[in-house]
Amino acid sequence: MIRSVVRGTGAALPRRIMKNADFEGMVETSDEWIAQRTGIRQRHIAGDDETTASLGEAAARAALANAGLTPADIDLIVLATSTPNNTFPATAVEIQNRLGMHHGFAFDMQAVCSGFVYAVATADLYIRGGLAKRVLVIGSETFSRILDWSDRSTCVLFGDGAGAMILEAGEGAGAIADRGVLAASLRSDGIHKDKLFVDGGPSTTGTVGQLRMEGREVFKHAVGMITDVIEATFSQAGISADDLDWFVPHQANKRIIDASAKKLGIAEQKVVVTVDLHGNTSAASVPLALAVAVADGRIKKGDLVLLEAMGGGFTWGAVLVRW
Repeated sequence: MIRSVVRGTGAALPRRIMKNADFEGMVETSDEWIAQRTGIRQRHIAGDDETTASLGEAAARAALANAGLTPADIDLIVLATSTPNNTFPATAVEIQNRLGMHHGFAFDMQAVCSGFVYAVATADLYIRGGLAKRVLVIGSETFSRILDWSDRSTCVLFGDGAGAMILEAGEGAGAIADRGVLAASLRSDGIHKDKLFVDGGPSTTGTVGQLRMEGREVFKHAVGMITDVIEATFSQAGISADDLDWFVPHQANKRIIDASAKKLGIAEQKVVVTVDLHGNTSAASVPLALAVAVADGRIKKGDLVLLEAMGGGFTWGAVLVRW
């Protein structure tokens, strides 16, 4: 059978680093307060010349270099983002043009923080359906553009950045030992829309709007929803937490990551954590964490890796990959 095999990963971060202490003159908060409640120590903030498209391009080029490929080798670009450069066209086509790629097709995917997980599952279907042989999957965000910098409950949480992964059609035996995407579980429930949303849009206010969040409500639902899709993914693949080599969760809050891993029985040493360095970069958080763990040698060929995310909507999902 056809499997979607990982060929390369890459990442890109804005030049400016904003540490927790930098917020102390802006809102009523402190480094200790932020770190204790979230695990975040710093985040990257995009400059005027850095956009979702430019960061996505840089991450894509890094992934191509890592894979030993060129844009000519790519059939499809799927960009997960909630902060596009324009309402339309899709920022994916801008990245396509920046890469000098004038063949194939490209589109954006909007599932907020779950976007990259949704995009990987979607790319896998295009590959297994024979519509693409190699897919560039990108998560790129500039959430700093939609933050209310006077709201201490949200402005300290988010950062900007981009991560990318290249999937390629390969042959598998249909077994858990195959390399590539092995299982996926995706969910959403719009009843939770008002718990995490942006208060603007072309069809309503005609403005971009700003991020609004009921933090306690999000936290209350997060662990249960995350474990739900992960257990469904384990069931599809016929594995348990003990079989995992690495767990790469959405990097929103260290307490959510720890509670989810504990509930699932995933050992702490198997969890990839970058929230302290990047903050919550929405759809970019999982591919950024992946790129870090691949670059430092933790994730290696043959490893069984679980990706997971939850975002506004609510959306949530998990993907199991044999590296």
